[in-house]
Amino acid sequence: MKTIYSCLIIGLIFSCQEKKEPISKNRPNIVFIIADDVNWNDVGAYGNHVVRTPNIDQLAKDGMLFTQAFLTTSSCSPSRTSIISGLYPHNTDAEQLAWPLPDGKKTFVKELQNSGYWTGLAGKHHLGQSVDDDFDTIYEMQWKDAPSGLDRRLVGDGSGCDDWVKLLRSRDKDKPFFTWLASFDAHRPFYENSIDNPHNPEDVILPPYHPDKEKVRKDYALYYDEISRLDDYVGKVVSELKRQGVSDNTMILFITDNGRAFPRDKTTLYEGGIKTPWIIKWPAKIKAGSRSDNLISSIDIAPTFMKIAGLRPLPEFEGLNFTALLNEEAEPIRDEIYAEDHFHDFEDYTRAIRTNKYKYIKNFYPDLPNTPSADIIRDLTWKSMISEREKGNLNEAQMGCFITPRPNEELYNILADPHELNNLAESDAHKEVLSDMRSRLNRMRELTNDTLPLARTPDDFIRDTGLPTKYRIRPRPSKEVYMNALLSGKTLTNPDFE
Repeated sequence: MKTIYSCLIIGLIFSCQEKKEPISKNRPNIVFIIADDVNWNDVGAYGNHVVRTPNIDQLAKDGMLFTQAFLTTSSCSPSRTSIISGLYPHNTDAEQLAWPLPDGKKTFVKELQNSGYWTGLAGKHHLGQSVDDDFDTIYEMQWKDAPSGLDRRLVGDGSGCDDWVKLLRSRDKDKPFFTWLASFDAHRPFYENSIDNPHNPEDVILPPYHPDKEKVRKDYALYYDEISRLDDYVGKVVSELKRQGVSDNTMILFITDNGRAFPRDKTTLYEGGIKTPWIIKWPAKIKAGSRSDNLISSIDIAPTFMKIAGLRPLPEFEGLNFTALLNEEAEPIRDEIYAEDHFHDFEDYTRAIRTNKYKYIKNFYPDLPNTPSADIIRDLTWKSMISEREKGNLNEAQMGCFITPRPNEELYNILADPHELNNLAESDAHKEVLSDMRSRLNRMRELTNDTLPLARTPDDFIRDTGLPTKYRIRPRPSKEVYMNALLSGKTLTNPDFE
């Protein structure tokens, strides 16, 4: 009997081993670069001839540029926790701004580490302490003032990128490596003299939903400066990889966490909120100067990174392996992307489906205005828009962030209307399209168990001024703490609020 039991155990061991995919001895290194609050088309490679991004542009020339890449959300930490966990934000239990990813959520980084990769993070963290052990080394950016302060300054040059090259040099040279390089550029607040050769406000490119005023142009120029500073660090990373002799078998993916921190961009589900630059350089596998017009989502990053590392993606991952798209002739892997908007400084709950041609947005809280994040409210563009609104000078598109109620549904033909200014939801000619997009969104909500919260979250800031309310707590407690308070009939407040 003992012999039979031993044979069973041995058989099970070999059976489990056979199910594992073989791991190559020459596994690629992976360098993931995630910018902060940078719009997809505020990069030279995507057609902006004003902002200076020579290193990111060269990355595109040496690799593949994706023209239809999207994020799962338009908010900082929820976007990052979604990427690292391979889950849509509502399934991370970290869907609201500054909610930490809870213990028990698996990450692709931990899987890489367990399989023999050296893993490191440098720059902005914004993921929660539960992932700290997933990284062998962390060089987190540091603040000069208290974490609860507004409009803070960073130690160093303000970019959040100061330790990127240091991290690459500190890696274990005997292992394949993964690095999560996260900038603070181009997050607000913007400061003068962030680069030696500042952009000229007269040259910036404004979308039609921002008024062409002096303060707005100044705001954009300062934003462009931060993108250029970020670009310089991208160049330093590429140079360091070459110096170490590992460039050929290193995959670099450059994206952003959400769109630019301007009204009607960040924290919205318009293109300015969820569309991202997406550039991959991998000399061993990708043809230089290639391009993909296929839809791709940040939910696809986790399974793909595991796949190229020779690992089987976790079954709970909700994205798709996009390695096939690294061939320029590849067929599409998806015909839609799903995106969501939750609490970010202010309460909101919005969902979107985007196909190659159409965008459908469902506003579940239409009584709330489309208020931008609090740091935007405290800065130049919003203040200029407030002034112009009082004078009656804003056009319909520029009034969008002020109007209540918002439409319950929005439908846009992206090909004909890239700035999403003409809502077709009530167009008789688009009834069938609207019905199809509704069905797609409802299907995704059902498939991913996406449901309305039990209650609305009180705003952390005053919508008119961007100043804190008593509900703003930093560091922010977890979703579990908030839910437990809610179920006990309590609302969490800051005991130190004055």
